[in-house]
Amino acid sequence: QVQLVESGGGLVQAGGSLRLSCEASGTINNDTVMGWYRQAPGKQRELVATIVSSDRTNSGDSMRGRFTISRDIAKNTIYLQMDTLKPEDTAVYYCHAQRGSRGLFAPPSEHDYWGKGTQVTVSS
Repeated sequence: QVQLVESGGGLVQAGGSLRLSCEASGTINNDTVMGWYRQAPGKQRELVATIVSSDRTNSGDSMRGRFTISRDIAKNTIYLQMDTLKPEDTAVYYCHAQRGSRGLFAPPSEHDYWGKGTQVTVSS
């Protein structure tokens, strides 16, 4: 069984930065797709970024150029560096690990592994 534990959320002013971490426990292969999704109140969950390795990543359009996903295989941990934050980035951010091998661009499944989420609030 895989457990994902997020940390690093909080309150920040617009234009500021935050770094989220997600540590996985259990069996995670080096090529397991991991990533971040977010959900704001009243909105659907959306892709933030996913990663297999440093040269295999994917991200949502509104995050490109501002958010950077990275992975430390040895620590079973992924990170999300968020810069130039905007009020519209306010959401609960969920760590995700794909169950099986559906590929980097496959949509997530409720049957995948999910963290409990960490709140990110960006004030204007």
